[in-house]
Amino acid sequence: MTALKLTQIGNSVGLILPKELLARLKLEKGDTLFVTEAANGVNLSPYDPTLEDELALGREFMREFRDTFHQLAK
Repeated sequence: MTALKLTQIGNSVGLILPKELLARLKLEKGDTLFVTEAANGVNLSPYDPTLEDELALGREFMREFRDTFHQLAK
């Protein structure tokens, strides 16, 4: 566990992430972090939680029209 302090950044309050954590999360300056509620607090993740829903819909669409896509690929 790593303890992080909130700091004043202009008119806002921000969190400075150590280089090791940025590397582990594969984050760079300008990347987006997503905050999700969890039973024990919150989770920070670089992965968009809504993306999984969108991928599932896309897979379902591809499965439904599999034969059509196969014919178009010829």
